[in-house]
Amino acid sequence: MNLSRNVSEIIRKHVTLEVESIDRMYLNVYQPQLQRDLGVVGFFRYHRGQPFASSSLMSAMTRTFVASLESFAKAQQIPVITFQKGQRKDDIAASYRAQFTKEEGVIFIGKAQEKASVWRTEKRYHQPSGQSYPWIVRATAMVNHYYIYALD
Repeated sequence: MNLSRNVSEIIRKHVTLEVESIDRMYLNVYQPQLQRDLGVVGFFRYHRGQPFASSSLMSAMTRTFVASLESFAKAQQIPVITFQKGQRKDDIAASYRAQFTKEEGVIFIGKAQEKASVWRTEKRYHQPSGQSYPWIVRATAMVNHYYIYALD
């Protein structure tokens, strides 16, 4: 008896695919609620206990984060490099990965200035009283983005 078979049936018993790992993973960390003005205001007023939201409060948090990251890199002897305009991050990562001798860990930390959406404080005025008050507005700015390259 002659039965016709399709490719799937033929290779099912002869081919096995096993995935042990992925080549790379990109993880972008953000908090969706902080992507809207009322979320930012709520974060500073209710979570951080501030009387009003201001970009100066964000600045202090950013400085603390950057100092902690740089301190970690120094303590662990992890290179921190500044990507130059036009450099391919993957090429730099490949070169550092080739020199990395540990089984796992942070290979290097890269820093690049890139355009991003940010929250700024704008001074507004209450018409009847003439008093000023801060107002959170979305803007764009060139900010440092940190890329942490790790082998796991």
